[in-house]
Amino acid sequence: MLAAYPRRPSSVLRAPFTASARAQIGLFLFAYLLYSAARWVTIGDLGVAKDNAAWIMDLEHHLGVASEATVQQALEGTWVLFVLNHLYLAAQLLVIPGALFFLYKRSRPLYEKLRNTILATWLLSIPIYAAFPVAPPRLADVGLVDTITQQTGFAMDSKLTTSFYNELAAVPSLHVGFAVAVGIALAAAVRNPALKLLALLWGPTIGLAVMATGNHFVFDIAAGVAVSAAGYGLGTLAARFKSTAGTAVSPAGLRPALAEA
Repeated sequence: MLAAYPRRPSSVLRAPFTASARAQIGLFLFAYLLYSAARWVTIGDLGVAKDNAAWIMDLEHHLGVASEATVQQALEGTWVLFVLNHLYLAAQLLVIPGALFFLYKRSRPLYEKLRNTILATWLLSIPIYAAFPVAPPRLADVGLVDTITQQTGFAMDSKLTTSFYNELAAVPSLHVGFAVAVGIALAAAVRNPALKLLALLWGPTIGLAVMATGNHFVFDIAAGVAVSAAGYGLGTLAARFKSTAGTAVSPAGLRPALAEA
């Protein structure tokens, strides 16, 4: 007689993610909703945002780095601009979630560093958006056009689209800041030299995309990288503090204190 074994539930019925993974997804969705709401609430005045954009342009001309118009005009009508339009859209909506999912499976420490960097950078960016609203080049009356709306069918200026994001939150450019962070994290996670190079090129590629599409100034790019670097530092400090606090209250951490008592 065959022994009876308990029937295992079909894989179709099993949860696609572990409890830990679902908790991470919930954390990110909650944080992103808070960030989006705060960014939307801090929408500034368009006139002030255009004045700030004009100040940025004057600064860039003084420093000799104003290259937004040159980049867009050089790529106008080429397949490169078509690709950059779509990479701009994919960077936040697809690449960041995909990179986090990959790192969660591949390297939990790298995942946690990128996660903490993103969360801390969101936190640091909100007061900047509130205090320094900036119109993107496509809205700043500086001769640049909105290539994404023109060429992809995704209307950046529609009422529906703008109800989900703050158009005047151009500084810092988290598109670029996060692309650099994602590229570094992915490069650290893979061994193949070609894949490492491809990952490291992601940040510069999105930097080119945000200028070519009329969405950011050079100043915005530099600010995005700087704030993301600060986010990495803040996220690292928070992780260390949490680890130290956890060790202090754990049974192993209590033993030295009890021994000294």
